[in-house]
Amino acid sequence: MIEITGNIASPIGYTADGIHSGIKKKNLDLGWIVSEIPASVAYVQTTNKVKAAPLILNNETIQANGKVQAIIVNSGIANAFTGSQGMEDAVSMQQLTANALNINQNLVTVASTGVIGKHLPMDIIDNGIRRLNKNGNAHHFAKAILTTDLTTKTCVITETIYQQKITMAGVAKGSGMIHPNMATMLAFITCDANISTETLQLALQTNVNKTFNQITIDGDTSTNDLVLVLSNGLARNQEILPNTEEYITFCNMLEHVMRNLAMKIAKDGEGATKLIEVKVMGMPTETSARMIAKTVVGSSLVKSAIFGEDPNW
Repeated sequence: MIEITGNIASPIGYTADGIHSGIKKKNLDLGWIVSEIPASVAYVQTTNKVKAAPLILNNETIQANGKVQAIIVNSGIANAFTGSQGMEDAVSMQQLTANALNINQNLVTVASTGVIGKHLPMDIIDNGIRRLNKNGNAHHFAKAILTTDLTTKTCVITETIYQQKITMAGVAKGSGMIHPNMATMLAFITCDANISTETLQLALQTNVNKTFNQITIDGDTSTNDLVLVLSNGLARNQEILPNTEEYITFCNMLEHVMRNLAMKIAKDGEGATKLIEVKVMGMPTETSARMIAKTVVGSSLVKSAIFGEDPNW
């Protein structure tokens, strides 16, 4: 596969935009990703017992429909610990986005990130969604989802499957509360391959434990973690099916993008000055190897030694 310069809208049939709506005092804070047609979708979300309103809504929406055409995201306020009003606001974001794009409300997913416990300023978000451009600046989306991050995090690759060029792009945010599985992170991946929702979910589940679930920064988990993958089939390749060489190639693409984004999140951790990568060899199972690696990188003493550049075994 080949890494190329691009953004989340690089695969065929996607557009994206990001703006400063006023949720934050400055910096971009609202954005969307739009597919030309409804796309197959796969997702994983936080293991935290407390889940933000958008995650509860998305779970209902995706399970009921199995397709997604648009993702609306705000930063600055997480819409978590906000009770029934938070759910109403998440539904409103979904409906406002559907109206702006003239698509079915059930084809819209919602994500929020930022301060916990505050209600969304829905008048500002309403006005902001109306200002988003369907064919806007896709590079701005990567900035609109950031909170305490110091840098944007993107990855775009191409590969040939069934004699067709397949493009996959990923964008993420996250720099704190990274542990034990995912964290206060959002990751969005777009692709133009022809693959069903069921097969896409299988590919995501296969790779998430090896990538996003292996990073750790400060030992805390979050209420808003979400990884969302869309694939709209506009590359017009023959459908990718499980247990085929083409499926393995697709999984390798997905792992590459997810690993790239996961390492960029860890590198940009709040207060981080070092990036630690642990390789484990000789274990009988991958699960055992992952547990050992996670134990090492999660050790406060190991982190202290690396930070102080003093390898005192």
